Amino acid sequence: MTTPLSSLPENRQDHPRPRGTSWLGQLLRRLHFYTGIFVGPFILIAALSGALYAISPQIEKVVYADELTTSATGPALPLANQVTAATTYTGGAEAISAVRPAPKPGATTRVMFDDPNLGESESRAIFIDPTTAEVKGDLTVYGTSGSLPLRTWVDQLHGSLHLGDFGRYYSELAASWLGIIAVAGLCLWVMRARRARKATALLRPSMKHKGLRRTFSWHASVGVWAAIGMLFLSATGITWSQLGGDNVTKLRAALDWSTPAVSTELAAGSAETNGGAAGQSDDGGHAGHEGHAGHDDHAGHGGDAASDTSGVDPADFDMSLAMARDINVNTGLVEILPPADEDSAWVVQEIQRSFPTEIDAVAIDTDTMEITDRVDFSDYGLASKLARWGVDLHMGTMFGLANQIVLVGLAIGIASMVVWGYVMWWQRRPKHDPSRKFGVTPVRGALANAPWWSVTAVGLAAVAIGVFLPVVGISLLGFLVVDGVLALWARRRGNLVE
Repeated sequence: MTTPLSSLPENRQDHPRPRGTSWLGQLLRRLHFYTGIFVGPFILIAALSGALYAISPQIEKVVYADELTTSATGPALPLANQVTAATTYTGGAEAISAVRPAPKPGATTRVMFDDPNLGESESRAIFIDPTTAEVKGDLTVYGTSGSLPLRTWVDQLHGSLHLGDFGRYYSELAASWLGIIAVAGLCLWVMRARRARKATALLRPSMKHKGLRRTFSWHASVGVWAAIGMLFLSATGITWSQLGGDNVTKLRAALDWSTPAVSTELAAGSAETNGGAAGQSDDGGHAGHEGHAGHDDHAGHGGDAASDTSGVDPADFDMSLAMARDINVNTGLVEILPPADEDSAWVVQEIQRSFPTEIDAVAIDTDTMEITDRVDFSDYGLASKLARWGVDLHMGTMFGLANQIVLVGLAIGIASMVVWGYVMWWQRRPKHDPSRKFGVTPVRGALANAPWWSVTAVGLAAVAIGVFLPVVGISLLGFLVVDGVLALWARRRGNLVE
């Protein structure tokens, strides 16, 4: 519901205001209309790029089939052989940041290296045939999702328009306002439905235009069905935003809703060296969609500082994985992180984001053959689980293809509502005034007609939203101020309609 439910003929200058129209209804119409007009393009871009991101895993499988798959058959070689082959290929100058063994027959193993020439959260991945130890490819991968170049490009388009941190304000604006527009549109739909049941004579003329009636019906119907999805995308999208996302992280920390992280500390003082933890980060839902967050949620993988793995024995990858299999690692999607330094433990963690979620992790001291720490997803608090599931649903990984289809359908619906909103604005143009190319805007001055306590409540709500979501709060407060000033100016002229 992204543009003007309010832009219907009942707000025309020559049409009397419906009896019983409240100040709240007027405010919602105006808010829904103007935010749809000005924020609509940002939501349209976010929706279309989000739909493309949702299907990007399938595109990756086709584009990078040579790197991701192998036709060789037979038993897999030890990881030590595969790691050695990758290290030989790179020349051994780069430190290994992680290894992802082939998850199933016919797939390749990824050996990832910290390349100082790459950007934040990027790694150089060498794809190895697990049967022959042949190098199948050499690509840059991004973040914990292991995005390959094509999906990384789409991800960064969706999150920042390839404009860096400044571009992330676009996605924050779109995500923040999407939920507000959805709520405002849903409230307007309910108000209109209640008035329609009363069948007042004043409401009948508002739908004389068949084209407008049809467009409005599409816009409203899709909006009602998509409202829950829009609110979900808005809430989860905010967790990746530049300013609002940081506030979400602080709130979760204050409420002790942080995501558990496996400790890699082996000796006193090592926490100062490597942060003392690896695996799932404390920002939970603020990580994972790396194009938005701009950071990784695995310590020692894709960070700014490279791990010192020059003394790592390749055989330790096999030993660590075998030990983890005996503890809590039971899925094929696994990542092995070598220690960041001599005082740190190895980490083996599951990376299965589809349901059932498998992200258990274990820390191992390969010198003593001991398990030093473990974290199981079953031990996560409810808030941490919801954050994880919210991220995975938003990214389309929770329920695989079905999840992706729903996201694409929802994105197309949102994009369609934006377009229909602009079409309705054009369809409402006054036929008696050819100079006007678009329809009359909604009635202003809602706050001027509201009781003082309502004005105070709306102002406080705007301030509260502004503190938690600065981008949307500033624009919302600005809208209320401008609306009030224009209302006073219009009242002096004796005209409450633009």
